[in-house]
Amino acid sequence: MKAASEAPRRSGEPPRKRPAGSAPRKRPPQNRRPPRKPREKKPPKTLKLGRPALRLKLTFGVMAFVLSLFAGRLILLQGVDPDSYALAATKENSRPFVLHASRGAILDRNGVPLSVSEEALLITADPTQTAPVAAQLATVLATHIPTTPYAKFYADLTLKKRYVKLAHQVSPQAWNAIEAEIKLKNKAISAANKGKPKDAQAPRLIGLFTESDPIRNHPLGTVAANVVGVIGKEGKGLAGLEYALNDKLSGTDGKAMYEVDAKGNKIPNADHTVEEPKPGLGVQLTLDSDLQWFAERRIEKAVKEWEAESGSVVTVDVETNEILAMANYPTYDPNKPLPKGALENGLLKNNALEASYEPGSVQKVVTMAALADAGLISLDTKLKVPGSIEVDRRTIKDATPHGTLQLTMAGVIAKSSNVGTIMAAQQMRIPQFVKYLHDFGFSAPTGLNFPGETRGRMPAGDEWPELSRSNVAFGQGIAVNAVQMTAAVNAVANGGIYLPPKLVKNYIDGNGNKVPSETAPPRRVVSENAAKQVSTMMEAVTSEGGTALQAAIPGYRIAGKTGTAQEVDPVCKCYGKRWATSFAGFAPAENPRFVTYVVLQDPKNGRGGGMQGGPVFRDVMSYALQKYVVPPAGGKAPVVPIKW
Repeated sequence: MKAASEAPRRSGEPPRKRPAGSAPRKRPPQNRRPPRKPREKKPPKTLKLGRPALRLKLTFGVMAFVLSLFAGRLILLQGVDPDSYALAATKENSRPFVLHASRGAILDRNGVPLSVSEEALLITADPTQTAPVAAQLATVLATHIPTTPYAKFYADLTLKKRYVKLAHQVSPQAWNAIEAEIKLKNKAISAANKGKPKDAQAPRLIGLFTESDPIRNHPLGTVAANVVGVIGKEGKGLAGLEYALNDKLSGTDGKAMYEVDAKGNKIPNADHTVEEPKPGLGVQLTLDSDLQWFAERRIEKAVKEWEAESGSVVTVDVETNEILAMANYPTYDPNKPLPKGALENGLLKNNALEASYEPGSVQKVVTMAALADAGLISLDTKLKVPGSIEVDRRTIKDATPHGTLQLTMAGVIAKSSNVGTIMAAQQMRIPQFVKYLHDFGFSAPTGLNFPGETRGRMPAGDEWPELSRSNVAFGQGIAVNAVQMTAAVNAVANGGIYLPPKLVKNYIDGNGNKVPSETAPPRRVVSENAAKQVSTMMEAVTSEGGTALQAAIPGYRIAGKTGTAQEVDPVCKCYGKRWATSFAGFAPAENPRFVTYVVLQDPKNGRGGGMQGGPVFRDVMSYALQKYVVPPAGGKAPVVPIKW
């Protein structure tokens, strides 16, 4: 009988012991994997070398492609746009330099230089080179350029940049001295460095450079300084004609691009590009420097004698109205450093054009010319002139108290009667009177285009109250500049034809060709007969019984007119304590050649156009007549009664 199977053993139980004498248990047969068949040995693989012809073709193709890239780049660089690539290649190793255009000269009518440019230098530095030797270089520079302190030079020489401007408009002589001293110091440094190791050698003084930086020179010093003006450190006009004509005078700067070495020095014979500067135009003025010099000295003397605030003298040629002299005092020397605040305090002003004031009785010349042209007065006109007259409930008096005078129109001018002038002017309609004033150039620019020029002032419109017309008739209530007043009187001297004043005669190009400056055309403002009658009236002023015997010139017939006027106080807008005294005249009266006008602002040591302006007129006019060889009159002045 088959033995029963053993119960299964649990996990973790100890193996059960087989009873002694029992037969061993037979295990069932197990399925076994059949043995593998031995693999057949394959022959070893061989390296396939491919097709050599294909490989060569691919290699040559790649080489041809690479070479074509190089060839295309070469064509682009040298054939298509070589300049731009060459510029790009040298840009980082190039440095720009300004080529300053030469500024045009300012000359007088005879070619005498009033303002010219002379060679000077701008000293620059490369602080990357100068920093190690800044102390030594600053000492050298401060010694030869005392206007800049050592500390400023030292600070600039040690800046963290490659380019700095150290000093403007240094004379070539000063730069030569600086170079010579640096050369000596470098020679001593080289001698001291001899035999020393390189790291123990003292550095040489290097890193300074120069550029052209012309300086403006005024050979005649103060002569016409307020007219010509000055330029600033950057070479641009600050005042006067230097400012007004800056665009014409300055030209156009050029530029150059130079290749430089690692230290910033120009490489000799290296490629460079240059855009040449275009020089400025020269300017020839109408001024006569001799007459200008004399007029300036004479007005200076008068200002000091009469303790005036300022003074101006203008002399013109009658036939052209070219300004021969335009003198002012105070003035300045443009060759010297300007005082602090010179622009703000008016030292640079040309008061002959920039100062306006009430002209006083010189204005009566224009009033009489208008009345004579309209046929309302003549030399035969007779007036009974009281000591005062009431206009719009305001009483107007003559400067000197008097009873009723029986005056001719020549007498009204000779005695400078305000009352007589008002009586004559009241015959003309106010709009007609205003038109005459505009025709004579009042309240309008002179056409000189001078910077800061005042156009004067007149009441607006032409429907004035009677008081305004009366005041303007004898020179109050209207403001002018000295050139305006000179041009108005010149119209009478020129037979009734008004000529715009002229200050610039010609422009001169780089080849010396002269181009005349343009001015407005002349215009007739009164008839020749009216102008002649007024001229005759004016001769009575410098004759016996007139108000300006001091203006007479022996041998010459002089036509003139005095002026004394209160000035308006800008604070209260009323007439204050300031006065303007003046004198205008022309000679020879029978055939006028020159007009001279003199004005003193706020004289404190006396007051009167005849005694203050008359002598200045006499001296300046005498100088002009002699210089231009104008002969005295052949006959005597006509005897014109001033009373009846």
